Amino acid sequence: MMDLFLQQLVNGLSLGALYALIAVGYTVVYGIVQLINFAHGEIFMVGAFGAYTTWVVIGRPTDLSPGEALGVVLPLMILGGVAVSVSVALLMERLAYRPLRGAPRLAPLITAIGISIALQEIVRLFFGRLPGFPDSRQNVAFPSVRGISGASTRIGEVLVPNSAIFTLVALALCTAFLWFFVNRTAIGRAMQATSQDPDTARLMGIDVDRVIVTAFGLGAVLAAVAGVAHGLRYNAIDFQMGFMAGMKAFTAAVLGGIGNINGAVVGGLVLGVAESMATTFIPGQFGGSAWKDVWAFAILILVLVFRPQGLLGAKVVDRA
Repeated sequence: MMDLFLQQLVNGLSLGALYALIAVGYTVVYGIVQLINFAHGEIFMVGAFGAYTTWVVIGRPTDLSPGEALGVVLPLMILGGVAVSVSVALLMERLAYRPLRGAPRLAPLITAIGISIALQEIVRLFFGRLPGFPDSRQNVAFPSVRGISGASTRIGEVLVPNSAIFTLVALALCTAFLWFFVNRTAIGRAMQATSQDPDTARLMGIDVDRVIVTAFGLGAVLAAVAGVAHGLRYNAIDFQMGFMAGMKAFTAAVLGGIGNINGAVVGGLVLGVAESMATTFIPGQFGGSAWKDVWAFAILILVLVFRPQGLLGAKVVDRA
């Protein structure tokens, strides 16, 4: 029983790390412009397709040593995914959200939903029509990276997939980088000032537009890394993958306390572990993977009933 518990704990932490990578993007943007960017799940999706496209462009390399796969191909795929996600996120901010600043909150919210649907349709309509690319309406096999895909590390009786190790390490590195960026750089301190009072920040000489663009870019970087982690975990991507992943990440951000970076990480991990445990240890007809989404949202409702600000609250000083 203890081995099964530890195995599900590892599975839950790796799933939660994936949610957390996306959730931090939600919370960084919300912390600056108070916008719930429902299109963030699609930024995650285009990041995965960007990584896949990079793999195709560099010649679909497969017969590689672990060193070549992990030291060359995987970094190139991550860079390709990041480039696509950041480009789409910055275009989205410039063309759709910036003109709506100062508008009632409902306007950018509806715009975000529209962008989400538009990005899905763009990938669905055009990706499969490009010569040499598969139809994105069905699952697209994600490139196999030797040393990660299909490989596991045994620790005692617990089997840890290498894709899970990649996701957890990626979350740790991205969170450390984000902490350093927000707390130790001038633009990071400008982000903190803007999150507290944009008007006063502007009067103090801070370029608020630049701060907002930076927030969208940072969120897109983490979403792209999550897209690659998703592909390595499930060995497949599709144009609808951003919807449910985005909903879970938004749930994680709210669970931890939206606007709080640490809260987004904690919320993601709690959500992933709760899903993993519920599928295994809840007996009867209410257990199993079919009910994992129900239990995840039930936990969110319970937390919001007893602690509406989320597990870690939304301290202004901790906002990005």
